[in-house]
Amino acid sequence: MSLLNVAQIIIALMVVVVILAQVRGGGLGGIFGGSGESAFRTRRGIERTLFRFTIILVVVFIILSMLSVKLFK
Repeated sequence: MSLLNVAQIIIALMVVVVILAQVRGGGLGGIFGGSGESAFRTRRGIERTLFRFTIILVVVFIILSMLSVKLFK
């Protein structure tokens, strides 16, 4: 297993953790739109930081995936 594969696994786990940290309580009603909150609202504070960190992690994961395919073709 190469260092690139290990990095992909670590980044993937971090993406999962950060996404799960963004999920608010509300049960299944929130999943199907029954929470009563608007879908469009402003992110503030730690929520904004987690959102941006998620985007960065996903971009890094995609870059590592492309490098992995390119190098180990």
